[in-house]
Amino acid sequence: MLRRTLFAVAALAAVASPAAAQAPLKIALIYSKTGPLEAYARQTEAGFMLGLEYATKGTMEIGGRKISVILKDDQFKPDLAKAALEQAYGDDKVDLAVGTTGSAGALAMLPVAEEYKKILIVEPAVADQITGEKWNRYIFRTGRNSSQDALAAAVTLKDENISIATLAQDYAFGKDGIAAVKQALADVGSKAKIVHEEYAPQATTDFTAPAQRIFDALKDKPGRKIVVVVWAGAHPLPKLMDLKPERFKIEMAPGGNLLPLMAGWKQFPGLEGAIYYYWGFPKNPVNDWLVTEYKKKNNGAPPDFFVAGGMSAALAAVEAVRKAGGTDTEKLITAMEGMSFETPKGKMTFRKEDHQALQAMYHWRMKAAPGDNGDLLDLVREIPADEMKLPIKNKR
Repeated sequence: MLRRTLFAVAALAAVASPAAAQAPLKIALIYSKTGPLEAYARQTEAGFMLGLEYATKGTMEIGGRKISVILKDDQFKPDLAKAALEQAYGDDKVDLAVGTTGSAGALAMLPVAEEYKKILIVEPAVADQITGEKWNRYIFRTGRNSSQDALAAAVTLKDENISIATLAQDYAFGKDGIAAVKQALADVGSKAKIVHEEYAPQATTDFTAPAQRIFDALKDKPGRKIVVVVWAGAHPLPKLMDLKPERFKIEMAPGGNLLPLMAGWKQFPGLEGAIYYYWGFPKNPVNDWLVTEYKKKNNGAPPDFFVAGGMSAALAAVEAVRKAGGTDTEKLITAMEGMSFETPKGKMTFRKEDHQALQAMYHWRMKAAPGDNGDLLDLVREIPADEMKLPIKNKR
């Protein structure tokens, strides 16, 4: 009799709480927590977890399914990134994946998503090929691509007669970035001309020879002379400035970077560029919450570049699952194509044609008298997404 009563109670509990019986919603976050971009990875993870917290109002569940995040370190190695995603889809049976930090790793992961027919949200890898020629229909990207970086930079350079030399790392990110700069200048109708391209190994620490070639190419040009730098990791700007480009009236356009790196630029007040995110620029409820919560958890330090990116990826994932009513891949694709969602940067929209998130960028200027290392930049203006005519580069 007691056995029957216990069985009946268990059955009633199962009927009364169907959510309790649901399998967790599994998400793999693949990132380069070991290697030269470890700081990017740590920020992505922090932002991703905060994004889940915000999107679920602290419950960490969607539709009664608890969210389980499986972390995988690819060590900034493309073969390990590929293997990690294979393991996530095949062994861990994740519903979708997010990653990775480096462009080469992300490119290695794309065919795996297609093979397993599972969603991969790319964050924060930047190379255009990810949503360009190497893209497939299972790929969505919340991170900006090289063309968005380039278009934002080109908008800041379009109104004057300018000669440009470029410096970039000699791998997918750098080469994509410079190709995008060239295309972007044409797209915005800039009169600027690229007169020299310089590529250096990722591990370069002595920039004397590359800088000399750049200076020689620019020094006798009329009008403004600018070096556009596309670089991931420890930035060469301070070392380039040590070589005194001002001797030739050469200016630097370094783009945006992590706060600790940009803090080393405080000695260059008035320096300008374009950036994906700076904590003090966007004015919206999501960013207000992020800044407040991140500061609480990090001794008053504001959120950086890739914290916002990680949060955006989490917000996109949660919105997609809700809109699709679950994690069926085809329903997710239908839900995500053209989907708009709120992020710390404001509204992003996954473009239907290539699943690239269209988003605002920001034109910044180094403050004349920067405060602490989190108070560095003035906003010149927000560059809206529709001002950057982003080309479609896939073969869909």
